[in-house]
Amino acid sequence: MARNLSRKAYEKAIRSIPGGVNSPARTFTSVGAEPVFASSAGGAYLYDIDGNKYVDFIQSWGANILGHAHPSLTGAIRAAAEKGISFGLSTPPETELAELVKKAFPSIDSMRMVNSGTEAVMSAVRLARGYTGKNKIVKFEGGYHGHSDCLLAKAGSGLATFGIPGSPGVPDAIASETLVLPYNDPGAVKDTVKKHGDDIACILAEPIPANMGVVPPENGFLEVLREACNESGSVLIFDEVITGFRVAPGGAQQLFGVRPDLTTLGKIIGGGLPVGAFGGRREIMDCLAPGGLVYQAGTLSGNPVVVSAGIAVLKYLLENSPYEKLELLAGELEEGLKTAFKKAGKEAVINRVGSMFTVFFSHSQPANYSHARSAEVAEYGKFFSAMLDAGILFPPSQFEASFLSTQHSPGDIEAVLTAVEAWLRK
Repeated sequence: MARNLSRKAYEKAIRSIPGGVNSPARTFTSVGAEPVFASSAGGAYLYDIDGNKYVDFIQSWGANILGHAHPSLTGAIRAAAEKGISFGLSTPPETELAELVKKAFPSIDSMRMVNSGTEAVMSAVRLARGYTGKNKIVKFEGGYHGHSDCLLAKAGSGLATFGIPGSPGVPDAIASETLVLPYNDPGAVKDTVKKHGDDIACILAEPIPANMGVVPPENGFLEVLREACNESGSVLIFDEVITGFRVAPGGAQQLFGVRPDLTTLGKIIGGGLPVGAFGGRREIMDCLAPGGLVYQAGTLSGNPVVVSAGIAVLKYLLENSPYEKLELLAGELEEGLKTAFKKAGKEAVINRVGSMFTVFFSHSQPANYSHARSAEVAEYGKFFSAMLDAGILFPPSQFEASFLSTQHSPGDIEAVLTAVEAWLRK
């Protein structure tokens, strides 16, 4: 499959953009390839500037749960844009979106919109510190919560892809306030709270990590986080930027029945447009300016086009509930992949929750960042390249999740399994 125009576009981009990409996740270097430059997309499919067609399992990093360019979404965007792109003032649809989120997430009494997941988590952490009067943060190895300074220690996503443990430019004094623990290790959580509980403002976790690859929580682990926060008077923050409205209408907290104090959201609630939000218990949220003393602001937060897109997506999800269909389709893909790998004698495991999954070339199911890092990354690169040439687009990193949309079909699953079986025969 020729990608000469993508190669030329990349060579041109390098001259004006650091690394040729505006986010490290878009580079293909970790899988031994060059970036694909997209031209258009519709439903389950993406087309590059060379005219190649792909069954897309990136789906804008999980944001496009309805697939690309869903008519209800594009119609809402068009109608909103015709009224004005940005006002810098409040609009009624902002409240409508907040009410839809509250309907799905009982843990959220009120919420505030921002412009990215990074901004949402950064603001939630500041709020937790202001509310508790404490400074330290507990996070987990391989959990990615955006690129704000205090959260880059041993993070996932792009840092995991490139093997970067942190980032230059983050002062030691800031990093020292972040306590990093292994995921799915309740003993480490209990010991840390016992030692530092008087100083811990919040425990921050992806309830289903998806930035070291998908790693489900083990039975009882999320409950340990809830109990630890109750014991120490700390705030439990669930980063559901990826899982919110993806694994269930009420996110992973609905799936596992554990209620956080604050929740961060993104991706899906803007229909794929740049967006974020954080919300939770009213007594905590009321600490925000202008009513409280914890300052947080965003000139273009709650943009009318973004909000209208979010309303269209959330209404569709809440009214049509496609989660059972997504579960069945994803389960079919998972079982098909397992069967193909086993039949070929290929050591591989599939970590999956709902419509998000990761293929690990490993002998055991990764349960934390260290386990995920032990997977055969080079083998994933070969798998990725073979799938790309067969017209199947998986994330260009072992440590990112793959996503199904409501527009994927049994035929698309069959196409993937056919491509995988052909690669395994070779």
